[in-house]
Amino acid sequence: MGISFDSVLGVHEKALHLRAQRSEIIASNIANADTPGYQARDIDFKSALSEAMGENRAAVASGGNLALRASSHGTSINESGQRISSTNDVAASIKYRIPMQSALDGNTVETDREQAAFADNTVRYQATLQFLGGKFSSMKNAISGGR
Repeated sequence: MGISFDSVLGVHEKALHLRAQRSEIIASNIANADTPGYQARDIDFKSALSEAMGENRAAVASGGNLALRASSHGTSINESGQRISSTNDVAASIKYRIPMQSALDGNTVETDREQAAFADNTVRYQATLQFLGGKFSSMKNAISGGR
């Protein structure tokens, strides 16, 4: 009888991948904090994870105080201004962040919020890594018979 890594690792493998992509998006926001007209983006993590897991939920609420709006026409814009197709598992979940107060130049990046989101995402990424490490340790223990 074989071991299915999907059944052992569960949602955590996909969550780790999404957290890494979210870090890239938030880092891009921080890097473009002074770019006129730049629109801050983020991932609706819950809906992206449910899509990645193949769940077809009609609506998944994004938790916390994350205010996002959908990108136009089912596509998103990457950091170089190119449209991202919604066929990508994450692209459909990328939303534009609604600022508390936008800048006069049209930039919607709020550095403090982005840094807090980046720190939160980093902590959650580390927690997922530790959980996966525990899963692998348990699998190693089971394979070796507890020796």
